[in-house]
Amino acid sequence: MAKHDLAFEPPRMNAAGTLGFYPDLHGPMDWGQLGAFVTNPISLGPRTPAHGKRYADYPGGFLLHTGFPNPGLRQVLRHYARQWSRSPLPVIVHLLGRGPEEVARMARQLENVEGVSGLELGVPGEASPDMVAALTQAGSGELPVIIRLPMERTLELAAGAIQAGAMAVSLSAPRGLVPTPEGELLQGRLYGPAILPMALRVVHELKEQGVPTIGAGGVYSQDQYQAMLSAGALAVQLDSVLWRGAGYSIFQ
Repeated sequence: MAKHDLAFEPPRMNAAGTLGFYPDLHGPMDWGQLGAFVTNPISLGPRTPAHGKRYADYPGGFLLHTGFPNPGLRQVLRHYARQWSRSPLPVIVHLLGRGPEEVARMARQLENVEGVSGLELGVPGEASPDMVAALTQAGSGELPVIIRLPMERTLELAAGAIQAGAMAVSLSAPRGLVPTPEGELLQGRLYGPAILPMALRVVHELKEQGVPTIGAGGVYSQDQYQAMLSAGALAVQLDSVLWRGAGYSIFQ
């Protein structure tokens, strides 16, 4: 397989942050329903959970604010590299770097880790096109790179990421504000069926631009999954639908 090639069969996977750091072969999930496994977001050093209220409902979905807690790359490798080598699925490691230097350090450490088939790089919501290109170039090497772009800005940033060496872009959940019963405005990422129309539009327009795209957002049924593929996605990332009783058919 060429270093920038990744194939997904079936063309669906979990989104980063939904199923942990490795595919648990002793758990209830039927891993044959996915074509790849994406790890939780991993930073160079440890990150602690977000403080305060982190969840709120809204019509059509919910908001989460987690802070992407993780023990840092060194500890993740110590605890989970062996599970990656035994994974029945290609493992795509999702990296959170504070800049190109951190991304490059992490990418080089992962290039010789058995079982790792690719990298997905998270991009800050405020990243400029130049920063996206720099992060992409920093992560590019022996492993194919997917750039996870803010859904609200994907159409602005995607072409530059591909030109910088990404094999595809993926869509992160859009950010929003949801009022809480206490009168606060909680900020975080939005999930739920209400996201689907926006996600389909982004995927369709990226197809028109010739950008390889892994679709995501609001997919909770087989029909919605097929709609995402019809819109032009080369694969689909699933998020909270995977929390509806793993081990059964994903789309019930």
